[in-house]
Amino acid sequence: MNVLAPRFEKETGIKLEYVKLGSGDVIKRAKAEAANPQADVIWSIGGEQLEAENAILAPYTPKEWDKIADVFKVGTNWLPYTGIMNVFVVNTNMVPANLMPRTWTDLADPRLKKLISSARADKSGSSYMQLCNTLLIYKDKGWDVYKGIMQNMVISASSGAVPKFVNDGEQAVGITLEDNAFRYVQGGGPVKIVYPVDGVVAAPDGIALLKGGPNPEAGKAFIDWCLSKPVQELLVDSMFRRAVRTDCKDPAGLPALSTIKTVAYDFGWAALNKNEFSKKFAEIAMELGL
Repeated sequence: MNVLAPRFEKETGIKLEYVKLGSGDVIKRAKAEAANPQADVIWSIGGEQLEAENAILAPYTPKEWDKIADVFKVGTNWLPYTGIMNVFVVNTNMVPANLMPRTWTDLADPRLKKLISSARADKSGSSYMQLCNTLLIYKDKGWDVYKGIMQNMVISASSGAVPKFVNDGEQAVGITLEDNAFRYVQGGGPVKIVYPVDGVVAAPDGIALLKGGPNPEAGKAFIDWCLSKPVQELLVDSMFRRAVRTDCKDPAGLPALSTIKTVAYDFGWAALNKNEFSKKFAEIAMELGL
């Protein structure tokens, strides 16, 4: 935001005030203020959280909607902001090339006991997506697979902290967002990104207009600006996120999305089951002493 806010103000003449909070706190605040909204836009939030609370959001079709990739047009009353996916980040000094985990089931290998860093799926939006990723692939066996992975986990306070632990050699493998991992690759650390060959969810985080906000036209202008080609390319270059537009390049140094086996993510299903899945995760975590 230190880059985006002044640029938006300079290019549009609209003053931007923002509050930066964790995803859960942003949603709680927006719900608490729903009868008298104090903000116009909510953004860079996990799609399943926006889907679950779409009643407080106002539908809006941005100016260049035809330029947005169909794979990212998945929300009810919310729009895609950037493309994200979870990957494995591996310390190459700790894991030889022939033993690199290639699938989600590989993460349950006993040789990785207490060597996998991940955040809690009941607290972190990206970690919840990791859990859903496993359940979508392995269906009825999904919880068994994920419990096996959990047996090897050391829990991190946040998904963003995961690649640092791997880069510093505190853990051998991490599960985190692609852009978080790529920063350490770019920094020259002893880390490698692995895209699980059994499938990885490619999905957007979101941006949305709040229903009844005080400045809806300014909110729409901000959304249009965020989804414009120059800003999407800025996010690619500065954040290493995937653009949601069809006319933007992929981040330099990352494989084209078309070369990665992706899994369709049902945000409605993920939102509907969030409480149940989070409760089950917490129960297993307690059982395993995490």
